[in-house]
Amino acid sequence: MALLAEDLMLLLLDDDSGRALVDSTKLPRVLAGAVLLELTLDAVVGLDTEGSRVRKGRLVVRTATVPSDPLLAHAVRRLTDAKPMKPESAVEKLSKGIRETLLGRVVEHGWIREERGRVLGIFPTKRWPAVDDSHERQVRAELRSVLVDGSTPTARAAALVSLLSAVDAVPKIMPDVDKRQIKKRAEEIAEGDWAGKAVRKAVDAVNTAVMVAVTVPVIASN
Repeated sequence: MALLAEDLMLLLLDDDSGRALVDSTKLPRVLAGAVLLELTLDAVVGLDTEGSRVRKGRLVVRTATVPSDPLLAHAVRRLTDAKPMKPESAVEKLSKGIRETLLGRVVEHGWIREERGRVLGIFPTKRWPAVDDSHERQVRAELRSVLVDGSTPTARAAALVSLLSAVDAVPKIMPDVDKRQIKKRAEEIAEGDWAGKAVRKAVDAVNTAVMVAVTVPVIASN
């Protein structure tokens, strides 16, 4: 199964132009948020809301079992090796280099390819147009089902919607749908009852952290 961050990377790349639909401030931070949400949904990372293990409102690694996926394992090591962090700090920490890592992964999957060029024959450019969009079509079909047709979302679909909503990208991935209508439905899903109470608090904290990070892109203090 693809990671949430991989699905998000595909959704946020225009298939034809091969360029990102959000700016360079938003992209790495929302991808980092996707990694944190994946770890949260897998019960690897949680938010200590009571201060029973770490300072209240900090993220805590809940298991000694390291995820098998290299990207998730790297994220857990970075969280474990540092002082317990607020979600804002974790988003900033995990955002470093994540765009390049995920682009490399989806290229390896054969879903996109890297194209290099130059603007005015001087300035180097890169873009990542689609090669095999079969996986992305499945992801988009599921999102359209929940966003347009009103289907009940799975936890993963709801997490994707919440991340896209955090960077105001839902209308960009479905430009054929009324903008106001789809944004309202995305907000309903993001705020809906699709996760348990403990996970819900962590999800809310991570999404808030992403929104703060893309608005004021500075390293949050611990």
